[in-house]
Amino acid sequence: MLGERVAIVGAGYTPLRPISPEVSFREMIFEAAVKAYADAGIRPHDVSTFVSVAEDYNDGTAITDEYVPDQLGAVLKPVQTVSGDGITGLASLVMQLETGQLDLAVIEGHSKASNVVRPAHIQAFALDPIYARPLAFHPNYVAGLEMRAFLAATGNTEAQAALVAALNRASALRNPLAAYPARMTADDVLTSRPEAEPLKRGDIAATADGAIVLVLARESQLARYKLNGRPVFINGIGWGQHTPNIEERDLHRAIYAEQSGRMAYKMAGITNPASQIDFAEVDDTFSYKQLQHLEALGLAETGQAGRLLEQGVFSPGGALPVNVSGGHLGCGYTHEMAGLRSVLEVVLQLRGTAGERQLPGVRVGLAQSWRGIPTTSGAVAVLGRE
Repeated sequence: MLGERVAIVGAGYTPLRPISPEVSFREMIFEAAVKAYADAGIRPHDVSTFVSVAEDYNDGTAITDEYVPDQLGAVLKPVQTVSGDGITGLASLVMQLETGQLDLAVIEGHSKASNVVRPAHIQAFALDPIYARPLAFHPNYVAGLEMRAFLAATGNTEAQAALVAALNRASALRNPLAAYPARMTADDVLTSRPEAEPLKRGDIAATADGAIVLVLARESQLARYKLNGRPVFINGIGWGQHTPNIEERDLHRAIYAEQSGRMAYKMAGITNPASQIDFAEVDDTFSYKQLQHLEALGLAETGQAGRLLEQGVFSPGGALPVNVSGGHLGCGYTHEMAGLRSVLEVVLQLRGTAGERQLPGVRVGLAQSWRGIPTTSGAVAVLGRE
């Protein structure tokens, strides 16, 4: 269990868009930061420490956190880069606040994916340089291998994975932040261009640009700072990683999600996630990943995620709504910021400010992230309101 509780008390964000030639990533961060500070009712100098979740290769510069203090109001303050997904960065701030030495903290994530001309070349750097990288295959082939293994081992089907892609993009029609809302069918996904069999183009989330800034506070500081933002508490948080070696993996399992889920559930006192969690935002960078992650997190029994999806259990009006935001397939994949986008949706839902897609009466939500191909690292956060 956590000691003193940590809450998200402010959220600022920009819309997600396929391209954003009119602004730099620093201008997007500034817009999100101004909104987050206004939402929390604080000023930048009130903040004790800052975290930027970023990857030098994706930003095209070394020591990328050197380029974020100005727009965050963090000059001469501690600013750290976490080169991992957004929920892992969130965990690092929770631990800092848990020491009791810091009062307020800020995390920022940003994506200028449209600036990256050859993203697969960057992804390939994460492949083993001796055994895998010299083969010069596209990193998405790893996703094709995983998808084939997952479907074969669990009995879930390509058609069910395609339905994930169709439903999530349809859900994004109710989300003004989403970059890729669309009306499409599972057949549209199944007949889209093959990428790495059985993976099709329609199964893959396209990248998007945007920025998110969240303000965190220890519970004892909520009255002291007279924070405006309705607090959403981080009840549990966990992270995990499996082997980076493709030949040593259990390709059909998301072991990182199993590990991080167990850790977060233990902290949050969750013993039956399928009944104690009201809704979830899980990584769906590839359509099959949503099904795999739901089973890894105990939100569906092994081999049952696809069937439950077809029955409407994971629909906005179902017993356990999943990715009502549209997920990454509907909103766009934003690299390191992707986990924060999932957390943001959970925060908006728990605050009751999700607009047209608002779920009624939700009190506990889960956000899950994955670093992306070809990695095996991810994290989980269980959030709740009073």
